[in-house]
Amino acid sequence: MRTILILGGGTAGWLTAALLARHFESGLLGPVRITLIESPDIAAIGVGEGAFPTLRSTLRHLGVDEADFMRRTSATFKQGIRFNNWVRTPRDDQSEHFFHPFEAPWFEDGAALACWLRMAPDARPPFAQAMTFQKRVAEAGRGPKRPHEGAFTGPLNYAYHMDSIRLAEVLAQRARELGVLHIEDTIETAALGDDGAIADVTTQRHGTHSADLYIDCTGFRAELIEKALKAPFHSVRDILFADRAVVGRAPYPRPDAPLESYTLANAHEAGWSWDIGLGHARGVGYVYSSAHTDDDRAQRVLRDHLGADIDTRLVRFEPGWRETPWVKNCVAVGLSGGFVEPLEATGIVLIELAASMIAELLPASGPVSAPAARFNALMRERYENITTFLKLHYVLSQRDEPFWRDNRDPASIPERLRDLLAQWRHRPPSRFDFRLDAETFAWFNYQYILYGMGFQTHIDGAEALSGAEAQRMFSRIRQYGERATLDLPPHRLLIEQIYAHGFRETA
Repeated sequence: MRTILILGGGTAGWLTAALLARHFESGLLGPVRITLIESPDIAAIGVGEGAFPTLRSTLRHLGVDEADFMRRTSATFKQGIRFNNWVRTPRDDQSEHFFHPFEAPWFEDGAALACWLRMAPDARPPFAQAMTFQKRVAEAGRGPKRPHEGAFTGPLNYAYHMDSIRLAEVLAQRARELGVLHIEDTIETAALGDDGAIADVTTQRHGTHSADLYIDCTGFRAELIEKALKAPFHSVRDILFADRAVVGRAPYPRPDAPLESYTLANAHEAGWSWDIGLGHARGVGYVYSSAHTDDDRAQRVLRDHLGADIDTRLVRFEPGWRETPWVKNCVAVGLSGGFVEPLEATGIVLIELAASMIAELLPASGPVSAPAARFNALMRERYENITTFLKLHYVLSQRDEPFWRDNRDPASIPERLRDLLAQWRHRPPSRFDFRLDAETFAWFNYQYILYGMGFQTHIDGAEALSGAEAQRMFSRIRQYGERATLDLPPHRLLIEQIYAHGFRETA
């Protein structure tokens, strides 16, 4: 029997436990015993959290009821991200924004994109508005589906905003139902064997535990992968400058206040703030660079932006990842394996990826370290590509504060991104720019950021539809959006219906 010991709970520990238990239900690997040790003395970071649409498939795969999950985690729908004032520093109360929707462009044959690129910048609609009607639906305050359309389905792609502590509770219940043994205790020591692998761990009240595979989900403490195994950490603070965040909760001004179905990402002098609408409150935070501001100033920026004095907590982090997250018989998942700022909500999707790879690569017999090299290479490449995508949001900004100017310094821009930007001056991003297994973001995600922020691709002489045909094409998208805003319910009303009745028609 293979034995797996997961150290640490939270989203990382319980999501990993549930996914592994669900995978090994098939019996393909033979009997597998999974134990999770969670310390009752260590509090979770506990912020409002956004997810990728992949979480829908994960929850369905785990057999979680979507409506019950949403009620218990105060979850709402997320259709994308609205970026406010990322391109220019606001002057005289003037502001601008662009939208990154989850829907792929409506027209994928390239003709609509070519038409849009050839139109005069001041005459064409915003890129996301031209290519999909999700921007119109989200900004009109509508949800991505109707309550009778069933769990995990709907006409528009979506993810969730949810309370991260409550999410861990939902995942913990499902993992236990799938056979995961839960022990509440605190790790005291981890012993190494003669081969340098983890031999066992000792806890305060339950003594010594040993396993074939140890999964470190102990967060930034990295009890096994760093303290015991000394796995080196690769910092990318020279690329992504943000290394701190002040986080908190803000109440709604009234119970029936409008509820956005997208994350608000607001640019500030030394970073950016998030604002996500949960069912009962807003999860807020300001992510910033300690080299460009101080903690007291960051607190004031967030409170001034909110127009309210709220309680906040300070979170320090080093952007980067373990060079070898899988060492011998130990693999790090979640914050212990790496972390970059939550600009595009990549935290949970990286946990999903790591857990899925462990499940599929773990051999039925022989050394558990056999997949380590492959796992490490794929995780490293995934982190590198996410870093490239996040940096794209900064290098295109024209804001004039030192933080934003420093982000445009060529020395801080990865070579691959510099090369792609040079190519994209003469052609749009293509699917062939990316390797599917190593990417979190598709070619059209890059297009939404590039053209949302005003990047110019010059395609003089390229084949494209006439101006009249282009206008008809974009008019169709606009008409679809108008119809969808009439058919789809207000987001807050939809959430209240789901909380009360689940996914079925209500009187």
